[in-house]
Amino acid sequence: MLRYLVTLQVPDKNGLVEQIAHAVSRHGGNWLDSELRHIDGIFAAILLLEVPASNWDTLVENLECIEGLSLTYAKTSKEQSLPTHKSYSLVAYDRPGLVHDISNKINSMGMNIEHLSTRYESAGHTGVALFRANFDVAMKNDAQEELLSDALYTIGDDVVLDKV
Repeated sequence: MLRYLVTLQVPDKNGLVEQIAHAVSRHGGNWLDSELRHIDGIFAAILLLEVPASNWDTLVENLECIEGLSLTYAKTSKEQSLPTHKSYSLVAYDRPGLVHDISNKINSMGMNIEHLSTRYESAGHTGVALFRANFDVAMKNDAQEELLSDALYTIGDDVVLDKV
């Protein structure tokens, strides 16, 4: 069994997840991890699959038969995880550069972003544009947690950060 990281984009329609899962299963694959999103009429997916090497090419051909589907993949190997994982939720007034600011602070401390989900919304009571981010960070030890919080608060006075 080989591991592959697969990315898919296709105009959204009912039944796509079932169609993809059926193809993976039919070719002896194991669906290990995923992120699935519907964004602006497009279904986007990142999948970590484990598939017998002899079935991989046929699986790719079957997936590419889905109308409008764009697919990329890379062979992966299991890496050792960093020992400490923390999850955060951040809210701030929306402005250009926030993802850069957040990722810069995390990277400068030698940490790795393992998951990042962002969205734009309007505050219900004021209509102010808000940026929301939920992210998971791998850090070397628990002592880095407070340092990361302090660093993220330097982005601006409007930053609200919660450990999830």
